[in-house]
Amino acid sequence: MTFSSLFASIAYLEIFIAIFFFFAIFWALGDRDKNGLPRNYPFFGMFPALLLSIHRIHEGTKEVLSKTGGTLLLKGIWFTNTDTLCTVDPANVHYIMSANFSTFPKGPEFKKIFDFLGDGIFNSDFDLWKNQREYARELIINQRYHKCLVKTIENKVKDGLIPIHEFMAKEDRVFDLQDIFKRFTFDTIFKIVTGFDPGCLSLEFPDVPFLKAMEDIDHVIVIRHLLPEIIWNLQKRLGVGPEKKLSKSVKFVDQVIGQYILMKHDELSKGAKTKEEEEEGFDLLTLCIVNDGEAKTGLKFDNKFLRDTILNFLVAGRDGVNSCLTWFIWLVFTHPEVEKNIREELRVIMPVGEAEKWRLFTVEELKNVVYLHAALYEALRLYPPVPFQFKTPQESDILPSGHHVHPKMRVMFNLYAMGRMEFIWGKDASEFKPERWISERGTIKHEPSYKFLSFNAGPRKCLGKGTSFTQLKAVAAAVIHNYQIKMVKGHDISPNCSVILHMKYGFKVRVKKRWA
Repeated sequence: MTFSSLFASIAYLEIFIAIFFFFAIFWALGDRDKNGLPRNYPFFGMFPALLLSIHRIHEGTKEVLSKTGGTLLLKGIWFTNTDTLCTVDPANVHYIMSANFSTFPKGPEFKKIFDFLGDGIFNSDFDLWKNQREYARELIINQRYHKCLVKTIENKVKDGLIPIHEFMAKEDRVFDLQDIFKRFTFDTIFKIVTGFDPGCLSLEFPDVPFLKAMEDIDHVIVIRHLLPEIIWNLQKRLGVGPEKKLSKSVKFVDQVIGQYILMKHDELSKGAKTKEEEEEGFDLLTLCIVNDGEAKTGLKFDNKFLRDTILNFLVAGRDGVNSCLTWFIWLVFTHPEVEKNIREELRVIMPVGEAEKWRLFTVEELKNVVYLHAALYEALRLYPPVPFQFKTPQESDILPSGHHVHPKMRVMFNLYAMGRMEFIWGKDASEFKPERWISERGTIKHEPSYKFLSFNAGPRKCLGKGTSFTQLKAVAAAVIHNYQIKMVKGHDISPNCSVILHMKYGFKVRVKKRWA
């Protein structure tokens, strides 16, 4: 045993004994005070209350913020700079995300926690962020990219998603629909970003080490949010605990992405694409290499830039869509009236004679559907894929709610709680009602982004919203028109505790075909 291993073992034993002793007291006293708010202990602050309620962190946060008018200062462990102002107040959100944007960047703490993202658009601030955002915008509006996007989504629905549903319906099997959606979105975004299809959406259900590595990274990132930096940074230096898993996963992800960058360079070095390949469009990696924007943007287009760009796009495209699809399908098939309305809307856009037949929908056909779009918005309101985000103030400030903030604390938005606040959405805030998104003219009603934060707000508003809805509508229409989904009786659909809101135990269902 090395000296560092021995030191780590002794340190962890001491920490375990201390935690066991103190938590015996915490458990006896309870994690809430007489007002139902997190109990604030000497030295440990509200950290024990947070850990004791971690299994229901989303609902617990909603309950607490409902009692405090939407904002609460969570006291962290003394001397660790982990005090966190948790807020769902739209006035605060607007002030931080838009009106006073420069005072609330992602900040160095965010970059430390999400260091695996490198210098990508999610991690960067100021000029680096502005240059990357402008370049990302150019990539996304590129017509050759749009061709690739549409072709990839339609093919993956037809050749990947549908065969699995057909097989499961024929065999009358119980399966995890959340896992299917994860595989679908991973294959789709990987193909759109790199040009290569990893092929994990198939009846063989192959193990996908890259996907597993990404999920391991998500898990450790949550732990970093909960623990003081001094603790997880020590684990990182010693190469032990969750940080060891994170390091191993990031190394594997880097190796895989590096291989695909080399493959793309090799592919492009062989010459121009054929006419057929041109018609299918260009993936983002090809566009990055072919349309070198170094002179225009000031960014250095080396392999590190390509790695960071690819990884940031993969993270953005992989998680949000599969999370939304899972919660959306569950909501629709547990609300028969919504299911009926979506099917009726799809019937209207179909040619005469096709309404009672098995059918897939093109991206163009679904472009202007209103009720389906509203139902997706409603699912995102109740189950936002990214349930929380935080900022670090650059200087001391006072928010519209009257709360003081300073650079040695965090400001956190809880999107899950925000979507359920009655003072924001009305008495029916916890109900699934797509109609709230439809105006009297029959169009999608606009809600301010600082009230509906699923696609961020202000200058950092999500660039990939259109891409996400293209996928969401294609999958939702195919599943709802052609199949009947029933969740296994008694299955627990509790949300997990992670940086991405998934169903903790998967989504176990049976599927039946609607048409012969």
